Parts: sequence; structure tokens; C-alpha cells
Amino acid sequence: SSGINAEYGKWRIVSEGLLAEYAYVLAEGGLVYTVSDVKEVHDWMVKHFTEFPLFERYTPGPEDKAAQALIGTTEEGKKVIRNNGESWTAIFRRVTDPQQQ
Repeated sequence: SSGINAEYGKWRIVSEGLLAEYAYVLAEGGLVYTVSDVKEVHDWMVKHFTEFPLFERYTPGPEDKAAQALIGTTEEGKKVIRNNGESWTAIFRRVTDPQQQ
């Protein structure tokens, strides 16, 4: 198993089962914002959201205030900024179920 599974597995909020639940509760067009200061975790989340058929990667416009506020609004985010650390973000949009089209 990879290091990410051992080190971060218990903290994961992205799994195939949970992606299905997120898709169930989000209306079509609903957004999921992710942010991590661990590149491996970010890559893992992007991979799983991208592979899941009910989400697509989304690029926000300048009017998306949530995307702008994503970094630096949590205690963890503020710590990353104070320490001049890096963080990675990704946004995904809930799309129409291709089986229902």
C-alpha cells in the first residue's frame, strides 16, 4: 500500500462511497471545493473526483468568492500561510447522471 493510504487514510473524506453520497445530496451544478497542504492528498482527491462520472473539474470565475476565500479561512489554512507553505485547491461540479440522459 502507498504511504498516502497509511498516513492519511483515516482522515480521508473522499472515497467512492462518499463521492456517491456527495453526488446524491448535491443538486446538478452544485460545487465541491477541496484544499490540501499535502500534494499527495490533493492529487488523490483530484484523481478520485475526476474518475467519478457525476463530477467534472470546474474553473471558477472571478465572481466566485468562495474559491477566493478557500485558502486562509481555516486555522489550518492560516498556519500554512504563516509558515509560507503551499496549498493546492480543486473545484468540482456535479453533473447530470449520464445514465439518466
